[in-house]
Amino acid sequence: MPQRLVVTEMSHEPRKRFAEELRQLRHQRGLSLRELSRQVGWDASLFGKMERGGTLGGPEVVQALDQFYGTGSLLLILWELAVGDPTQFKEQYRRYMMLEAEAVSLWHYAVSAPPGLLQTDGYVREALAAGGLQGEELEQQVEARVRRRKLLEGDDVPPFRTIMSEAVLRLALRDKLAWREQLRFLAEAAERPDVMIHVLPFGTGLHGLTNTDTMFLRLSDGRTVAYTENDVRGELIEETERVERLQRAYDAVRDLALSPAESRSFILRMLEEVPCEPST
Repeated sequence: MPQRLVVTEMSHEPRKRFAEELRQLRHQRGLSLRELSRQVGWDASLFGKMERGGTLGGPEVVQALDQFYGTGSLLLILWELAVGDPTQFKEQYRRYMMLEAEAVSLWHYAVSAPPGLLQTDGYVREALAAGGLQGEELEQQVEARVRRRKLLEGDDVPPFRTIMSEAVLRLALRDKLAWREQLRFLAEAAERPDVMIHVLPFGTGLHGLTNTDTMFLRLSDGRTVAYTENDVRGELIEETERVERLQRAYDAVRDLALSPAESRSFILRMLEEVPCEPST
């Protein structure tokens, strides 16, 4: 068997590869970070962080670098791959994100926020900003979160069911137009054959998932794993007994929830209550 040809020694991890390409292109031009800053127009410290892998920057700066270096869309393509790379997420989410991408069906329970797979750009941005993110880091994480929606786009998508506590529909965004967009998106998603949305109204009492966002992933090998999350921690659960216990709790909650048709009507009523014009 012929020896395998090593094409490049550069990293195969999208984020590291992006940083390596940036450094290599600048060094080939014989430029310092300050010289690059003067010619391209962004702060030298931003380019330094991008080359060290501390930030990915935004699409505008990456496009400007592509134009400056004459690399076509190479850097933008690498940037898009890095933005969608699950290793961007904190360590506790990495294995979950990989399993989510492989799941053949998904079941979800939401305590106070729409499921990530059904969040609009506006919702993601305000939620992350409320958590303290800003600037380049905010935009980077918005891009990464929004890309999760692609899991439910296309012709061959896994069936997705979510049960949302009524609190999800009561905790509105400050931006009323963005909130209308989020509610409208949920109502439209509820019409899709591969998405089932249930609303769990107030007054149904306590249950086994009251304070815990939960996602079940059914994998191609027949296993089901669960991911639970509260205000302080997230946990990937793969032990069969614990997963089955959570599934029984989920089934009990589904029995209390509105049907998909009733739930869509509930969402539309909530949408009617939101002003069409931004508050002043």
